[in-house]
Amino acid sequence: MTKITVIGAGNVGATTVQRIAELQLGDIVMTDVVDGLPQGKALDLMQAAPVMGYDIDILGTTDYADIADSDVVVITAGIARKPGMSRDDLLSINSKITTEVCGNIAEYAPHAIVITVTNPLDIMTYVTLKTTGFEHNRVFGMSGVLDSSRFATFIAMELGCSIRDVDAMVLGGHGDSMVPVPEYTTIYGIPMSQLMPKETVERLVQRTINGGAEIVEYLKTGSAFYAPSASVAKMVEAVVKDSKRILPCAAYLQGEYNESDVYLGVPVKLGKNGIENIIELELTDGQLRALSNSAAGVREEIAKLQQ
Repeated sequence: MTKITVIGAGNVGATTVQRIAELQLGDIVMTDVVDGLPQGKALDLMQAAPVMGYDIDILGTTDYADIADSDVVVITAGIARKPGMSRDDLLSINSKITTEVCGNIAEYAPHAIVITVTNPLDIMTYVTLKTTGFEHNRVFGMSGVLDSSRFATFIAMELGCSIRDVDAMVLGGHGDSMVPVPEYTTIYGIPMSQLMPKETVERLVQRTINGGAEIVEYLKTGSAFYAPSASVAKMVEAVVKDSKRILPCAAYLQGEYNESDVYLGVPVKLGKNGIENIIELELTDGQLRALSNSAAGVREEIAKLQQ
């Protein structure tokens, strides 16, 4: 049986466990530093199993030894954004949390594939890579799946069409410098530019960039967790089932898109070995500049950590 660990039992972590359980992808360990939190939520989720029909084990724990030999580890641990707080404001605190978490992953689950969700995501994925020392194909982040889902949602709402017919693409960093790509965004194969005016496209692009902040403003005391958990569960499923899904993820670039030693959201093929290859799209000069600016922003934040 596949063993999947989710580190962090907050809203994102616990909802991720629920989604993975309902997909029956493997036995699950949910860990957190707050004693009682993972144990209580795990028991609650186990008691839902007879109703929902999943037949897997869910263990809640504060002991990292319980993650031993995990096949996949999802990192959601960290503080969430509050109103007025940018993802970059989370940098110092969450980098310390991620470093501690990754030390334990390296010790107890040295062969795992690691998916980061903690913000600021691209920087935390870089910290994960450097702290664990794992191969770069085994360390990647949940960014593009979520951002593309938000873009697709806004498009479907605008057109009044089925969400199932929208395929959206968002590249770049998971933050204000993300790069939604209308040219690779279609509605049942039809480019979105053929179904709406340029001004509408630009408005939806901007709403996508602000998608997470919009939810934070509504919630006041929390941030999104339904869509993020759905996005990471989709990635875990691609790895566990070796389904070779083409998904946009935060991947470590080594020359692709003219960028190196940085994590950025790009389309990749996901399978049992993690990222099996990175797909390079033909982009306009403007999109390449936007992607370069996004990479520069990620590097700037990484540099702050190294000071």
